[in-house]
Parts: sequence; C-alpha cells; structure tokens
Amino acid sequence: MARSKREIPHYYLETHIDMSTALAWLEEQNLERSVKERLVPAVLMIKATALAAREVPELNGFWVDDAFQPSEGVHAGVAISLRQGGLIAPAIHDADKKTLDELMAAMLDLVGRARKGALRASEMSDPTITVTNLGDQGVESVFGVIYPPQVALVGFGKIAERPWAEDGMLGARPVATATLSADHRASDGHRGGLFLAAVDRLLQKPEEL
Repeated sequence: MARSKREIPHYYLETHIDMSTALAWLEEQNLERSVKERLVPAVLMIKATALAAREVPELNGFWVDDAFQPSEGVHAGVAISLRQGGLIAPAIHDADKKTLDELMAAMLDLVGRARKGALRASEMSDPTITVTNLGDQGVESVFGVIYPPQVALVGFGKIAERPWAEDGMLGARPVATATLSADHRASDGHRGGLFLAAVDRLLQKPEEL
C-alpha cells in the first residue's frame, strides 16, 4: 500500500446513487427465496461494477512496464477483512458474466475460504479491478488505495436515507455513496466519470443485472 500511494498518481471521484429501485427489487426477489438463497445489495454493486468495467475498459487491467495492459476478462477483487486483522481481496473470475445467484455463491465461498486461509493463488493474482464495501461498518464513503498492478478501486458506503430532490420535489431516498480511486496514467476524470455514471445507470435496472 505504501508503494501504491508513492508510485501511483491516484485521482478520486464520488457519486451518490439512489438505491430505492434496487432495494425494492431485492425485497421482492428475496420474498420468494429461502434465507440461504437471499441476495444482498453488495452483489448488485459487484455486478454493476463488473459490467461498468466492461464498458470502460481503461479501468479494467494492469499497469505493467510503464504501460496499461487491458484485461480481456473482468475479474472483480472483493475486499475481505480477516478475523485476525488485515485485508485481502481475492478475485471472482468473470464477474460480468455471472448471474447474481452465481455471484452471491462465489462471494460467500471466497469469504469463507479467505478466513480459513484456503484461497487459490490465481484468486490472489488475477483481480483486474477491486470492490470494497464498508457499508456494514457504518462507513458513508471510502476512498481506497489501488492494489498494484491494478489501476482502479471502487468503494461503496452504507445505504442510508438522505434528502433527494427530483423533478422539483424533495423527499427521502435510500442512497449509497460510490467512489472511484483510479490511476491517472491509465485513465482520466472523464473516463472515470463515465464509469461511475454506468454503475449508477446499471443499478437503476437491477432486473437486467
């Protein structure tokens, strides 16, 4: 992490996402599922991030030998806190191609094996973009440090009711803060903005994820 902050010229972007449609859809889906089969908002966020990374490939890949190398696959690194302390971010391979149920199963599997020290080497070396979600800890926003040689990290904070104005009307909506930490050598604020806009757009249509 010290090398990352020292060598990577980070830039940071933030946006607020109305999660009301996504949460309503999740609630409807989970009513028809057993407790073990239920989906959580983090799965929607991972899938939206993976699809957005496919749309904006400058954020999906590696900075190696003073050049950006885009990745053909989208392998989402999922940040996991270990019980003994520390953080690890193994990959869910081809996250953009997995169904939400497959992503949920993969995420639970990774968390379990990470805390048992049973991860595969490929899961540690393959992530092309990392997602960290600190909403469960009550954090409103997180500006992460990029894991080299990756060039981007996406952070999600807790979903909380906030004032929301739309069409001249003010109300309260469940809102999540999404952030992007990106390598300025591989992309710029314009491309980063397009990426976050894609994440927002995708989360407004959860049934298509």
